[in-house]
Amino acid sequence: MDMNSGLVAGITTLAGSSLGSITVATVPIVTTATVPAAGVAGWLGVTTTATTIVAAPVTLPVAGIIAVGALLTYGGYQTYKFMNREQ
Repeated sequence: MDMNSGLVAGITTLAGSSLGSITVATVPIVTTATVPAAGVAGWLGVTTTATTIVAAPVTLPVAGIIAVGALLTYGGYQTYKFMNREQ
């Protein structure tokens, strides 16, 4: 393992040490539930279906974001070295 690979491994290990997660978006999700009907019908045990739209967060672990960034940077560096080597 060369120095650059060790650096990438160190960064990803450090990032995985519980940095938490970050919310990147919220998306609407439709949920359906069976609920008692209104009024006397509900008292008699009749049910109906209720549909609601809720916002669900999309979260990504910070460690994953850092790891992907480190790997992309390392890949770009290796590509740069390969493209600029003399033959």
